[in-house]
Amino acid sequence: MNSSPFPYSLPSAFDVLVVGGGAAGLYSALCLPTTLQIGLITKDTLAVSASDWAQGGIAAAIAPDDAPELHIADTLNAGAGLCDPKAVEVLVRHAGECIQNLTQMGVAFDRKGEQLAMTLEAAHSRRRVLHAADTTGRAVVTTLAEQVLQRDNIHVFNQALALDLWIHGDECRGIQLVYEQQLYWIEAKAVVLATGGGGQIYSQTTNPAASTGDGVAMAWRAGAQLRDLEFMQFHPTALTKVGAPRFLISEAVRGEGAHLVDKNGRRFAFDYHPDGELAPRDVVSRAIFRHLQKTPGESVVYLDLRVIEPERVKRRFPNIIRKCQKWAGINVFETPIPVSPAAHYWMGGITTNLTSQTTIPRLYAVGENASTGVHGANRLASNSLLECLVFGAQLQKIETEPLTKVTINPKVDSHELNIMADLDVAMSWLHQHQTAISQLVWQSAGISRSADHMTQALEQLEQWQIDFDSLRFTQAMSYTSTHAPFPIPHDLTADKLRLWAETRNLLTVATLVLKSALFRTESRGGHYRQDYPKTKPSWQAHTLMQANTLYKSTPIQ
Repeated sequence: MNSSPFPYSLPSAFDVLVVGGGAAGLYSALCLPTTLQIGLITKDTLAVSASDWAQGGIAAAIAPDDAPELHIADTLNAGAGLCDPKAVEVLVRHAGECIQNLTQMGVAFDRKGEQLAMTLEAAHSRRRVLHAADTTGRAVVTTLAEQVLQRDNIHVFNQALALDLWIHGDECRGIQLVYEQQLYWIEAKAVVLATGGGGQIYSQTTNPAASTGDGVAMAWRAGAQLRDLEFMQFHPTALTKVGAPRFLISEAVRGEGAHLVDKNGRRFAFDYHPDGELAPRDVVSRAIFRHLQKTPGESVVYLDLRVIEPERVKRRFPNIIRKCQKWAGINVFETPIPVSPAAHYWMGGITTNLTSQTTIPRLYAVGENASTGVHGANRLASNSLLECLVFGAQLQKIETEPLTKVTINPKVDSHELNIMADLDVAMSWLHQHQTAISQLVWQSAGISRSADHMTQALEQLEQWQIDFDSLRFTQAMSYTSTHAPFPIPHDLTADKLRLWAETRNLLTVATLVLKSALFRTESRGGHYRQDYPKTKPSWQAHTLMQANTLYKSTPIQ
């Protein structure tokens, strides 16, 4: 570009731009060569992400009685035939190195004597989940954020909003960014999407408000291939009480011995699977769903921690104790916790290879917005933080080739376009429809799905998309997207602009998820269809999407 649109202290172009400030984005930035100039973009502030909410821990087969082959087998078994064995091999074999890096950085994992403490989680054959009490994600991202802030080659953009990828020819060369009331095109030799999941398309979710599927939506608009978007993992035990957030009650609680019971105190999970509470998450979630269907008027089951030694509960789950008391008035030592399933983790995402490259040159994806192949149709507990680390570490091999010069449209003055027209009408519509989208998707593409409900939901989403595109505010933003830099009027506050951008992404992601779920006419892992309840060998393949085309991959061997 001819001149820098940024304040004098910031460069107008970077070697690498990383979009996302959770574990995937932070670790990716730290693993990139220190000789590169890196821009780290987060729409909140560093460490405000789903990673920060992760309680259970990080899985790693490093205990004396464990072996990588066992971890690989457990991951493949949970993935219900859709894991990429090569990706799983990379994930498991590099786990020890990543754990060692975290401990050297200062992450204080719990210990049992001189050894790292390990706990058991569902579908693991060994106790291999490392933890820092029940706030492992927070311990990891806090440490990583501190490390990032110490690096002179990493420039952090807090409360910056990435709107779209900058595609020139067939390659990615940067992003469209709103920062400090200006809209810019910011150039980079490579872009890493690490924006997390899209749980906010569901009204019942354990995800933070920022999880609006931004990376997947941007990649889709840019023409990247997406994979297996229908596979959403529903966590079986989210705190469920009127007025309280859908706080996740870690699977580690069941791993330590808590019982899942109904209103009569009966451990009903064994009616649905011989492993009871420790069956894979999709199995336990459907068990709760079906059990509640059999008991009209009941909306929750209960997680009973009273069977665990109190001192062990205090040591392992201090955050859960505090949150249940604070948000629901529940003393876990006296009263079982009311729980029900909620959308938790997206197994699908932007298709990547073993070096985190997408199908668009110069574009990479890491973490929950990526589909690396390690999770298949159902993620094994505590493999998600590990995935962020292992595949973020692959970026140390990144090759950043020089960019060719291109010209973008000249700056346009804000008075040339009335971007504020009908702003109040637009804001009202956006607020209303964010809620409506999440309710629609929960009802039509939640734990149990069928063609008729999903078809009706897609018709509704199509109409809402037309309405969204017709907003004068949307039309104004579409015009400004072809010009940069563009001054954003100060009356158009950051929260209003973010509401527009996130609603746009939620509409996109909700539509993509429903189309993928309608396309796969079987049940497998996190995707359950009541009209196709069986798993079909012919569907042991990935659902692939590019632009508006859906197709099957070659069969997985």
